[in-house]
Amino acid sequence: MTEIPEHLRKRAEAARAKAEAEKGEAAAADAPAADAPTGAETPADPAESRIPAHLLERSRAAKAKAEGGEAAEAGGGGVAVAERPSAVTAVGPAAAGGVPVGAGPGGHTQRLLTVVKSGSIQDVKATPVDKVHTWPHLLAGEFVASLICLAFTFVFSVFVNAPLLQLANPNRTPNPSKAPWYFLGLQELLTMFHPMVAGVTIPGMGLILLAVTPYVDRNPSNKPEDRKFAISVFTIFMMFWAVLVLIGSFFRGPGQNFVLPWRNGIFFDL
Repeated sequence: MTEIPEHLRKRAEAARAKAEAEKGEAAAADAPAADAPTGAETPADPAESRIPAHLLERSRAAKAKAEGGEAAEAGGGGVAVAERPSAVTAVGPAAAGGVPVGAGPGGHTQRLLTVVKSGSIQDVKATPVDKVHTWPHLLAGEFVASLICLAFTFVFSVFVNAPLLQLANPNRTPNPSKAPWYFLGLQELLTMFHPMVAGVTIPGMGLILLAVTPYVDRNPSNKPEDRKFAISVFTIFMMFWAVLVLIGSFFRGPGQNFVLPWRNGIFFDL
């Protein structure tokens, strides 16, 4: 039980008594004996004769507990908040003897809060998110994956010979002379456009478009149906490059001339 300061308690009692007195003036004029206290004690203050008996008893009990310093134990580690008078300053009509500003029904100026039991208030944990730290979660997994790939390549190279051709002869240039498969797309563009266009303009525009795509399509969803723009751009890029590689691999013969593989054969070595 929190201890109520003496001056606040006296101010609340005086305000409550004044409010009850003003409220009961009309009834007291008709029946003077109706507001008299019904106890063994006779109130010393004439103003108390207009205060109901249950309010006087409650005020005396609170005064006795405050003066005696009795502390009520809160069950289970809870914190009990007792009734305390609200410090309200009367303004306007209230200053002239009316009900204090902010008073409740009947002119009461007391507030009863609540009792908070132990364990009723808990810390709210942070909402889990689908993010992890780069180290060690991501880098550790990538390191293990690289070791597995290296081991597989080492074992594969022991049992399978690489498909290499004979030694290069500087006096005999192969015809057609094709680039590795990952450069066949550029070589195919060189057969169609000027070197500046085939080697700089078209590849540069493709790379810029791919780099700008994440800034245009800012949808955070991982569902393909929600990422139509990004998937369309990447699909067009991959299909364009795959078609160029296939043409350069199977449809180009001696002198980089266009041939049909089912009629003239395949001029492509791994």
